[in-house]
Amino acid sequence: MAVELYLDLLSQPCRSVLIFAKINNIPHEVRNISLMDGEQYGDHFGKISLIRKVPALRDGDFCLTESPAILLYLAQKFQTPEHWYPADLQQRARIDEYLSWQHCAIRLHGSKVFWLKLMIPEVLHVEVPKEKMEAAVEELNGSLKLLEEKFLQDRPFIAGGHISLADLVAIVEVMQPLAAGLDVFGGRPKLNAWRDRVQAAIGKELFDEVHQNILGSQERVKVMDGSKLEFSKAKILNFFM
Repeated sequence: MAVELYLDLLSQPCRSVLIFAKINNIPHEVRNISLMDGEQYGDHFGKISLIRKVPALRDGDFCLTESPAILLYLAQKFQTPEHWYPADLQQRARIDEYLSWQHCAIRLHGSKVFWLKLMIPEVLHVEVPKEKMEAAVEELNGSLKLLEEKFLQDRPFIAGGHISLADLVAIVEVMQPLAAGLDVFGGRPKLNAWRDRVQAAIGKELFDEVHQNILGSQERVKVMDGSKLEFSKAKILNFFM
C-alpha cells in the first residue's frame, strides 16, 4: 500500500522527503498542501497533522510529522540501501548528530535569509532593515562554515564515502537561500564540490525536478498574491524580523 505524503515543495523538508521516496522507488501518493494558500489550516489536514506543518505522512491509520522522523520511518519500513542510514554505530551517530544540529542552524538561518531577502519585501511588501539582512547572512555564513569544517571535513559526504540522510537533509536547506538570490556556493569550493556529489548521487533530473519551483521564486513572487499571507503575516514578521 502506498504511503501518503503531504507536501509543498517550497518547503525544504518536503523536498528531502520526496527525493528520498522517489530515488528509492517507495510506493507513495503526493497530497499537495499549498502553504501560500493556507491549506495547512484546513480541517482535513488538521486530522493528519495537529501541528499543521508539512511534510506529513499517513500510512494507513498511522500519521507522522517532522521530516527526520519521516525519513527514518521510510528508510526502515522499506529497507532502503544501507548507505542512507548505516548499521554501523558511528556512521549512524554522525547522521543523527547532523539531523539534531541542523534545525537551529542551517535550516533556521537559510530560511531566514530566504524570507528577509525575498518573501517579506516582495510578497508582504515590508521593508527589511539593512542591518537585519546583514546579520542574517552572517548567521548563515557561520552555519555554512560549520557544515564544511565540522560535518564534512575531508569526507565526500557527511557520514563518509556515500550519500546519507544527512546529506539529503542538508542539500535542500543550502539550496533555499540560493533561490532568494544569495550565492552560497561562490567562494566555497568544498561546499560546491559536495553539492555536485550529492546532485550526482541523487541524479540531476530528480534534483532539478524537486528544486524547479523554489529556484524560480524570484520570478514567481512577482505574481504572488500577498493578501493570501495576511492571516499569518504578523507571525512571519515576528519570527523573522
